[in-house]
Formats: sequence, C-alpha cells, structure tokens
Amino acid sequence: MTEEEKVKTIHQIAALAKEAEMIETIDWSQLDIEEDEAYLMMASNVVEQLESVPQEQAGIVSMSTMTKMLVENFVLNIKLKGLRNEQNQN
Repeated sequence: MTEEEKVKTIHQIAALAKEAEMIETIDWSQLDIEEDEAYLMMASNVVEQLESVPQEQAGIVSMSTMTKMLVENFVLNIKLKGLRNEQNQN
C-alpha cells in the first residue's frame, strides 16, 4: 500500500466509523481530544495492525479485534450503568 493509499484508507475508515456513531453519540466537549483526531488515530492503528499480518490472516485479525473492542465497550457500558444506578440511589 502506498503512503497516499494508506492515508486515503485511514480517512475512509474514520469517516465510516463516525457514521456509526450517529446511533449513540459521544459528548466530545467533555474530552481532551477532538473527534476527528480520535477517529484518525484509531483508523491509523487499524491500518498499521492489518499491514503487520499476512493478508490471508487479515480477516480473522479484524474479527478478533472487533470482538475484543465490542466486549470492552460492553463491559464499560455495564460499569457506567452501575455507577449511574448507584448515583441515582444516593
């Protein structure tokens, strides 16, 4: 992948991921990072990860990474709901 193709791919991944955020938005004003910067940084990490494995393994690596991220997100959401419930009870 050329550097130009890599940059284009990173921007495409970030744009598609941002579209998925429309379901549950993030309040970026509470964070010390800009939305575009966060998405581009993570998209860059994805591209680098996939470049580091043989092409025939890219699918399974992608699926395992997605699964890990979904589980982490799921657990964090459960923890946040528990904290909100505790705050509402006090």
